[in-house]
Amino acid sequence: MSAQRMLFLIMASVILTGIWLTGLGVVHWFLFVAPAGLLFAGITGICPGIIVLKKLGFK
Repeated sequence: MSAQRMLFLIMASVILTGIWLTGLGVVHWFLFVAPAGLLFAGITGICPGIIVLKKLGFK
């Protein structure tokens, strides 16, 4: 596992821990989008954010 994939997993776990500590019923559903993308990137190695940014014209 690369350092980048491990970083994605750690960032997702920190965000999900913060959501869990505030209470799952209080948090807006949109806050779950970032950790879901990070978990996907950490597990598969494909980062959806990078793909979207490349399609928008960024290098």
